[in-house]
Amino acid sequence: MSERLPPHLDIRPLTRSAFAPFGEVIEADPASMRLINGGTTERFHALAAAEATGEGARVIINLFRGQPRNFPYEVTMMERHPFGSQSFSPVSGRPFLVVVSEDEHGRPGRPQVFLARGDQGVNYRRNVWHHPLMALGQAADFLVVDRDGPGNNLEEYFFETPYIIKEPAP
Repeated sequence: MSERLPPHLDIRPLTRSAFAPFGEVIEADPASMRLINGGTTERFHALAAAEATGEGARVIINLFRGQPRNFPYEVTMMERHPFGSQSFSPVSGRPFLVVVSEDEHGRPGRPQVFLARGDQGVNYRRNVWHHPLMALGQAADFLVVDRDGPGNNLEEYFFETPYIIKEPAP
């Protein structure tokens, strides 16, 4: 009897249309650009909307330092935040992986993997299944906007069989 191999996940480029079911891609969009400060600054306006629900909730800004992952990588779990969105924007200008799943009856479905460039960020909508931060190659800093406040804003799900991500192409 042969052993069942863990399913492999393909890595796709991060695009607005492919990521739309999960949230917004944060990147300089010429369609949203406005000149401000006497024409010396380009403002790329309203690229994502932060969510924070519940009494006493507030939107906060954090700096996360992600350690690089080793490949092949086993995706054994996903998490979601029922009371608020969570955005990740690389400060170090380094690419990173974004792993998300659609909800299937209260648990994550098959994960999808996106390669974000160093000039792209993501905003996971409230209640979207995603994998924790996945830095590539070396430690990287991220500006993270999420919810702070009372209540348990973290739900985790552990897969019976892990999914495998091969090393991203350079």
